[in-house]
Amino acid sequence: MIDRFVDPYYLLLLLLLPPFVWWYAARAERTLGSVRYSTVDRLRRADRRRTGRWRHVPFGLRLLAAFARPQTGVTAENVATDGIDIVLVLDLSSSMLAEDLEPNRIGAARQAAANFVRRRPNDRIGLVVFAGEAFTQAPLTLDHRVVTTLIEELEVGVIEDGTAIGMGLATAVKRLGDSSAESKVIVLLTDGQNNRGAIDPQTASRMAQALGVRIYAVGAGTRGAARVPVDDPLFGRRYASMQVDIDDEALEELATLTGGRYFRATDRESLERVYEEIDALETTEMEMTSFTRYGELFHLPLGAGLGLLLLEVALGRTVLRRLP
Repeated sequence: MIDRFVDPYYLLLLLLLPPFVWWYAARAERTLGSVRYSTVDRLRRADRRRTGRWRHVPFGLRLLAAFARPQTGVTAENVATDGIDIVLVLDLSSSMLAEDLEPNRIGAARQAAANFVRRRPNDRIGLVVFAGEAFTQAPLTLDHRVVTTLIEELEVGVIEDGTAIGMGLATAVKRLGDSSAESKVIVLLTDGQNNRGAIDPQTASRMAQALGVRIYAVGAGTRGAARVPVDDPLFGRRYASMQVDIDDEALEELATLTGGRYFRATDRESLERVYEEIDALETTEMEMTSFTRYGELFHLPLGAGLGLLLLEVALGRTVLRRLP
């Protein structure tokens, strides 16, 4: 596809095509050769039948070979961002199997976190998971496909049970320690109180504060009791009622200390809204530079012009041949 003409004013010459053809045709009528013969009626009829007005087409075809340097362009963009480094910290304790969030807490958390990652294409995102211990599932990366795949594959039971919130936060802070990003953020999701680990949540939040890391904490779970599946070796799976025990006050305190916020999600819809709100709070500034690289397409009209000239020669020697 042609994006522009370098010398578009040459196209104005096309306006001269009709008068040139008319002039050439009139001139040709006056300069036609003559043949001395008793009668030329038959020759005139032959000329009218085989050529007539079409004998001037070669001149018109010759004019059509002009062109004005058409070009096509490829546009690209350089995007400079004041990036945000974000570490998602997700609870994998056994209580995350509670079904007060549909289909259960871990299922709702996986979906909300994966959607959050997809909405942040320009930020580096990492993943830390914890239960009785904490470890890094994905370092900070722009390969969001890997991060979302790891999130969607998370399962309860792969780590020793417990709720080591402080260790999860400390692991995330360590991942952000060497970051040079303008903004560094931790998004913590848990459904319980800290009961394991060598580092408590308050100490971890002070570490985050010292490094300029904001913590957004999310408590996932209804208020009151929730139904939790229990696998009995004798009677198979059964359900038990478990009291929801989220320390809202402690989570709000550590989030506020770092300049972040605390949210409570009591169902799947509210959990999605929480991640959307965090996404809106942490905006990324982008500076975009656009440039276009043009490539020459002169060979197309040049080839067409050459073909027209060859057509003129062929027609002038055959169908449009003129008697002297």
